[in-house]
Amino acid sequence: MRFAMPLSRDDAFNVARVLSEALPYIQQFVGKTIVVKYGGNAMTEEALKNSFARDMVMLKLIGINPIVVHGGGPQIGDLLEKLKIESHFVNGMRVTNSEAMDVVEMVLGGLVNKDIVNLINQNGGHAMGLTGKDGHLIEARKLKVTQQTPEMQKPEIIDIGHVGEVAHINTSVLSMLTESDIIPVIAPIGVDDKGESYNINADLVAGKVAEAVKAEKLLLLTNIEGLKDKEGHILTGLTTTQVDDLIADGTIYGGMLPKIKCALDAVKAGVNTAHIIDGRVRHCTMLEIFTDEGVGTLITNQDD
Repeated sequence: MRFAMPLSRDDAFNVARVLSEALPYIQQFVGKTIVVKYGGNAMTEEALKNSFARDMVMLKLIGINPIVVHGGGPQIGDLLEKLKIESHFVNGMRVTNSEAMDVVEMVLGGLVNKDIVNLINQNGGHAMGLTGKDGHLIEARKLKVTQQTPEMQKPEIIDIGHVGEVAHINTSVLSMLTESDIIPVIAPIGVDDKGESYNINADLVAGKVAEAVKAEKLLLLTNIEGLKDKEGHILTGLTTTQVDDLIADGTIYGGMLPKIKCALDAVKAGVNTAHIIDGRVRHCTMLEIFTDEGVGTLITNQDD
């Protein structure tokens, strides 16, 4: 029995229009895999958390296979502070000694990962949490960081501890899950051939997962409306060549560079499209995938 007031004719028309607009996109993407990097405000605000979970459940129900890769930097920082473990950063990356790595694994592989899994399950889905250690999912290697000042004759190699990069993604576990009713939720922790654990940037992991599974789309949820030009206008659609030009002329710089390069590399490696979308908008993933307007910046390789 329904107790809500009936929609007005205008509201009913708008709902019907949106549903009708979604139809060709649903037909196009059924059976395809979409990798979503989840983090930022969307991970901390209750309304956004629930809308994200419902989006993932909806995608799976209509026949699209979502794979979620999540971050957790603020949560890691909070626990390190509570444990009085000091944090240092080099080029925006947290220096991670063995003690800090234990905290990273506890937060990413435990607290944050299971919270997302539970959220999806509570909204009617079937999610399973993984780290890179499960099934050798993420094979990692230590990230080498160099730094050079004008007075230095050669770059200095800086050891930032258990911070890694992706060497290889083993897709067999993901294939087994996506071919069933399971939504994989991946914490960005990798392991090397000696069994050492590494904290890896979640955007990077999402990009490499998207490449490995030959995803239709890579969606990176951010705390911005999308990429902007120098006048502050949102760039809704870009080719890889245009993104390269925006990096070269300094339009894209600073903290956005790693995220954009990750999206760029994924598209150049065969992912059909990458999207930089505003995670502060409720149901942003559904809006980006199933509406003409979207809520961010689309990057394609159509200039080839």
